[in-house]
Amino acid sequence: MPKKVVIDCDPGHDDAIAILLAHGNPEIELLAVTTVMGNQTLPKVTRNARVVATIAGMTGVPIAAGNARPLVRELEVAESIHGDSGLDGPVLPEPTVPLDPRHAVDLIIETVMREPAGTVTIVPTAALTNIAMAARREPRIVERVREVVLMGGALAGGNWSATAEFNIVTDPEAAHIVVHEPWPVTMIGLDVTHQALATPDVRERIAAIGTAPARFVGEVLDFFAATYLAEQGFTHPPVHDPCAVARVIDPAVVTTRFAPLDIELSGRLTTGMTVADLRGPAPAGCTTQVGIGLDRDRFWDLVVDALERIGEVSAAPPVPSGSPAPR
Repeated sequence: MPKKVVIDCDPGHDDAIAILLAHGNPEIELLAVTTVMGNQTLPKVTRNARVVATIAGMTGVPIAAGNARPLVRELEVAESIHGDSGLDGPVLPEPTVPLDPRHAVDLIIETVMREPAGTVTIVPTAALTNIAMAARREPRIVERVREVVLMGGALAGGNWSATAEFNIVTDPEAAHIVVHEPWPVTMIGLDVTHQALATPDVRERIAAIGTAPARFVGEVLDFFAATYLAEQGFTHPPVHDPCAVARVIDPAVVTTRFAPLDIELSGRLTTGMTVADLRGPAPAGCTTQVGIGLDRDRFWDLVVDALERIGEVSAAPPVPSGSPAPR
């Protein structure tokens, strides 16, 4: 049976690829896409989610907007990586996929409570604000969720500060709530995603597919490559968020180990740091796992296969990527 998944995201170039991977893989039943502020403001990332759905021909999957700011802190977006729109680079169609009127937190709760217990996996690829609020608003979802497989954090180092990864440091209080709930949590951090490099051979495979969704991914990677080279010195861009989806599809893609996990909330140099206790075996009853390795070939095979399965899709006429973006 396909695995029931809710993606909570802030598209974002790699979020876009994560959505396409989930949509195109037959092992995934995508129940909902919810958005949260992060890579850009909430209106921008929500529009981008609808754009990606339009490009993919994805219908019947509700898309709902969630929280526009972190629980406690001020919003800081990643414009240096994702541009003013949050999805700069490609020429984007006007979105034709509608926005669900529900708040993302309500949609998450309703979806988990509707489906049989133990069947819904939540895949957050952004700040954990929506997920934390859902757990607080309806605590019963914690025992009903199969697993939370999040893209965020790192066992060592960071990408938004010397010690913190962007999705976690954007709302560390929300991350603290999520990792301390008793549901199973798997953290797919930078230790894994920095192995998911879009090298020339990968980009050639995607270009060879020749469809509009594949061309979109190629343009996404072109922009991502330029910003990652300029901002972080990567010769080839790491594609973070699809790694979490790939872990759900095929757990063998990502090697993990159980370890107690915590979030630093107050360190002058370490706020947002994910702290995994890797000293010896995890204690009995530990519900948190951390990613430590990636089968890179297996990962990219999944992405390419999903794009091939999506095929050619009729989309709305494109508009220049420099057109005014929602604020």
